[in-house]
Amino acid sequence: MRKITVIGTGYVGLVSGAGISDFGHHVTCADIVESKIKLLQEGKIPIYEPGLDELVDRNVSAGRLSFTTKVDEAIQQADVIFIAVGTPQGENGEANISAVEAVARSIGKNLNGYKVICTKSTVPVGTGDRVCELVRETMPEGGEFDYVSNPEFLREGSAVKDFLWPDRVVIGASSDKAFDILRDVYRPLYVNEKPMVHTNVATAEMIKYAANAFLALKISYINEVANLCEAVGADVHLVAKAMGQDGRISPKFLHPGPGFGGSCFPKDTHAIAAFSRKKGVPMNTIDAAIITNNDQKKRMTEKLKNLVGGDFSGKTIGVLGLAFKPNTDDVRESSSIEMIQTILDGGGKVKAYDPMANESMKKVFPNLNYSHSWEETCDDVDAVAIMTEWNEFRGMSLEKLKKIMKAPIVLDTRNILSIDKLSEHGFQFDNVGRKKYYDS
Repeated sequence: MRKITVIGTGYVGLVSGAGISDFGHHVTCADIVESKIKLLQEGKIPIYEPGLDELVDRNVSAGRLSFTTKVDEAIQQADVIFIAVGTPQGENGEANISAVEAVARSIGKNLNGYKVICTKSTVPVGTGDRVCELVRETMPEGGEFDYVSNPEFLREGSAVKDFLWPDRVVIGASSDKAFDILRDVYRPLYVNEKPMVHTNVATAEMIKYAANAFLALKISYINEVANLCEAVGADVHLVAKAMGQDGRISPKFLHPGPGFGGSCFPKDTHAIAAFSRKKGVPMNTIDAAIITNNDQKKRMTEKLKNLVGGDFSGKTIGVLGLAFKPNTDDVRESSSIEMIQTILDGGGKVKAYDPMANESMKKVFPNLNYSHSWEETCDDVDAVAIMTEWNEFRGMSLEKLKKIMKAPIVLDTRNILSIDKLSEHGFQFDNVGRKKYYDS
């Protein structure tokens, strides 16, 4: 059993810390934000992630998982230290690694024996060298450490599953000793024959960005295909299905919609694009994906505007879904933000509802009319925009929906409603990459 400290109790740090403790190690999750640690010590989870509360509870009860604000002590007591702090988008799209640098300095000051320092935060290629430089500058004479890049591949909404049953574990190690220690940390996965990808540090850092950027590229591509399908009368779902049956392509991330959001894809595409320009090797495909994604969000607002007669002024719109995807309360870069802001700027009013993200969106739009059900949201509205594919929206009664709305107008940006049923019930509607029905 290893003594492990995870610095940072955000999305990545908390899931990783709880997951590693479930492997049998003693894990301390440390953070300088006292309110967050207080919640965790009280048994409350500050983020919504399916299965995370059970995972945390199980390992706290077993004595393997604890939380503290005493970062220095947590560093001193650890054999392995994971850096899992935020790397938000900075100027010119580059990742801001100031928090990672601050942690590196703290580790150096508290290096009281050989330790493996491991970065889980998504960081630009070369950050490992910077972390090592800062640790050496601040550590006591004779200090010893090795460095590892161990990027995470966690999808919000299924992060617990992704951590405990990953496709692969990437370990970019500066020494064989460090690799062996990290392999021991992930020993249950190694025993279960999950692929352990052993690389150098720079390669591991690059793998994370390359993977996220490619997935974002797939989403932007299928959205452009969907828009072309609308122009020629094709059905994007059948196109995507046939594409996905090609083993070289796969069906994953070929789902048209209102554009990608969240904490990873927007930030990481900008970061790798900025980094590549800095290195003199611009990634034109990623630049195009960023443009396409922004355009897709605007395209959704134009669709809704056309449905309601070209003007939001004086109209009340119901917005169903605020999180950037289902099974999370994360609204960062959500397409709903663009939709709501456009409606408000156009003189309209918004009634909004999300099963999990109402409180998160209140930080962006504190004065919206937030509802507690889809029925309450849709009551007496001029139109409804479905922005997130929560299951409860899939099961809405169209008969009831039409009855409570002022006008039967629906924009389905996630293509979760049957267009045949919408037509049967007399709705005016539009979607993404399928046929629409409204008076233009």
